[in-house]
Amino acid sequence: MNFLKNYGISGEVNHNSDIIEAHVDVKVAEKMFNTNIMLFVNKIYPGMYLYRAYGPYSLPKSVADCVHVIGDLVLLPYIRHDPKISINKEKSIFGRGAWENDCDLPSCTGLVTPGVLKKRYHISEKNPVKGNSMAVAEFQGQYFDHRDIGKFSSACHVNVTVEKETGGDEEKAGMESLLDIEYIKAVAPEIPLNVVYSGQYSLLAWVRGISNQPKPDWVHSVSYGNDENQQISSAYVFAVNVQLMKAGTRGLSILFASGDQGVCGREGCGFIMRRYRPDFPAASPYVTAVGGTDFSTNDIGEEKVWSCTGGGFSNHFPIPEFQKQAVENYKKSASLPRAHLWNATGRGYPDISALGGTKTPYCVVVHGLGVGIAGTSASCPVAAGIFAKLNGIRLSKGKSPLGWLNPFIYQHADAFQDVTIGSNGCSPFVKGFEAISGWDPSSGVGTPDFDKLASIVAALS
Repeated sequence: MNFLKNYGISGEVNHNSDIIEAHVDVKVAEKMFNTNIMLFVNKIYPGMYLYRAYGPYSLPKSVADCVHVIGDLVLLPYIRHDPKISINKEKSIFGRGAWENDCDLPSCTGLVTPGVLKKRYHISEKNPVKGNSMAVAEFQGQYFDHRDIGKFSSACHVNVTVEKETGGDEEKAGMESLLDIEYIKAVAPEIPLNVVYSGQYSLLAWVRGISNQPKPDWVHSVSYGNDENQQISSAYVFAVNVQLMKAGTRGLSILFASGDQGVCGREGCGFIMRRYRPDFPAASPYVTAVGGTDFSTNDIGEEKVWSCTGGGFSNHFPIPEFQKQAVENYKKSASLPRAHLWNATGRGYPDISALGGTKTPYCVVVHGLGVGIAGTSASCPVAAGIFAKLNGIRLSKGKSPLGWLNPFIYQHADAFQDVTIGSNGCSPFVKGFEAISGWDPSSGVGTPDFDKLASIVAALS
């Protein structure tokens, strides 16, 4: 703090007393960090701009010895594109599902709707519980339009409302945000929802923000991420991971989508030095990574791995104790990709899965129209909504929320519906990780069965 004071700057210390946030003039920052800072404007989205160091930076030794990482000073974040969407010229889309359409929108025919999720995952209605809460995270211009969630509510006979907005909103229809909001509330309509928005995608800033809340939201769904290699540095990855760990100790449950590019991630596996690209934060042991599935047939029933779901093994984090046996069992039983492609000593992900594949996308109201959207961006809010409902069971009995979920998930893997078909190569030329009985790095321990999970949670001390 004295270093900041020397430059006339006051900083704010976070809840965990290990991060200092400060607003600094560009010219002052250049002197502080011995660097040049420039304004970068995105060519595709001119409204998106960031100040970043243009070249190396440094700190005086007396300060550097106390600083692990300076967040968001270097490297530009990946600009997220909208999820996979299907719509034809007649403004209607048709999935391959043979079930009855429970929404009053013809364009939802054959698509995943709230009724499909309730039937497949045995989701029952619950009463509101005082103190329960959940949140979705949105970045980079992903706003939502209240008119769209209103139309979705009336058409699909669910109560979708946003009780709190952190970071503001504009009445614009962002496909990612509407998917998150409409389906986390379709699963858990009784639980207040906070939409946490930031114009820039910064994991460190986001986790600092949710941890600083005096009354934090208990469950967080985040459908964003990049490859581990695309992060600012390994130091940044570990700094974020520490904050995720500390959030879990406060009772927060954090779920991230596992990615939509299979084992090769956003960077691709490469042509010469081929290597799988694990996702972050999905590969962090302190988040619950959610993969994507499709139905095996055209009806509601058994699921298979969506071929492009993210999954694999981290290059940064070792195998955690909670999944050690599950990973060992997988390596003994599965037909594995070549050893040089992946890290056999790394943390495996995803932990669980939910519907999200392109065979039957989700019906989402965007710009007043029902459109089909697919990806693990759909899987994550559904799983988050289910765990938020499970929190309600505990809170109704005066108990603490579930918090960090992964130990619970692996201890009660039989409460999930095992996925044993498919793999996640996302290409006929790439061998992904195959699904087998038990945990695997393409579907985790399977998809949730709410009734079974609710019985287990009700019996927990």
